[in-house]
Amino acid sequence: MSNFLDKLSIRQMSTDDVNSIVDIDTKVLGETRKDYWVTKVIKEADSRPPDASLIAEIDGKVAGFILGEVSGWEFKVPNNIGWIDTIGIDPDYQNRGIAKVLAIALITNLQQRGVDTIYTLVNWNDWDLLQFFHAMGFSRGDMINLVLKV
Repeated sequence: MSNFLDKLSIRQMSTDDVNSIVDIDTKVLGETRKDYWVTKVIKEADSRPPDASLIAEIDGKVAGFILGEVSGWEFKVPNNIGWIDTIGIDPDYQNRGIAKVLAIALITNLQQRGVDTIYTLVNWNDWDLLQFFHAMGFSRGDMINLVLKV
């Protein structure tokens, strides 16, 4: 596995990556959400620090991505808060450590921006993702997600 990760490179996401991200998302979810990703990757790019959106490449092919954020003062949350918004790994490359490398790179970048606490939201039934974040050192936080279906 170390040989595989030796080929891995991490770089900042660019707007040119949107089609690769759509391809990964489509493989994972089984549906295409191009408009969603155009908004997230292209239209919202200026609202995120450039080093908070990262791409993992192997031999020039996009194998995964991670989108992060540094908090403003939304919901009375101070600037030292970071978020992991989305992480996606091409199914052909899953379970090889790419998500961990991306997460560590993002966490390092957020720390350099003064972030000392990072949040993410995970579906309670998504055991694989819960295990991943637990292995990364995340624990259950103080906030509770509330929902009202109307």
